[in-house]
Amino acid sequence: MSNLIERLAESVPGWGARLAYGDKTTLDGHEILPVAVVVFGFGGGEGSGDIPDADKRGEGSGGGGGGYALPIGAYVGGPDGPTFRPNPIAMMAVAIPLVTAIGLALARLSRTTD
Repeated sequence: MSNLIERLAESVPGWGARLAYGDKTTLDGHEILPVAVVVFGFGGGEGSGDIPDADKRGEGSGGGGGGYALPIGAYVGGPDGPTFRPNPIAMMAVAIPLVTAIGLALARLSRTTD
């Protein structure tokens, strides 16, 4: 099991770049490169052990993973070079938790200075 986890961990950096930037495509004469926030994780486990007062031997294993991609916009080619065009709904979905966390941190800081 540990070899599998090590192999997955070594391959993670390559996954991120391929998943965050999609394949370039052309739409109405403009080149478009989609961009996403990608989050994923995985885990594994293993176990073993004997129960001394019983005729039972402990065993175990396990693993799992998951993730998601949130499309935040695209780079669109134009006469002045590529420009980023955000997806407003996705940007709000990303910004709301961030603004909330910053607000809570500032409120906590202001209480400690009073």
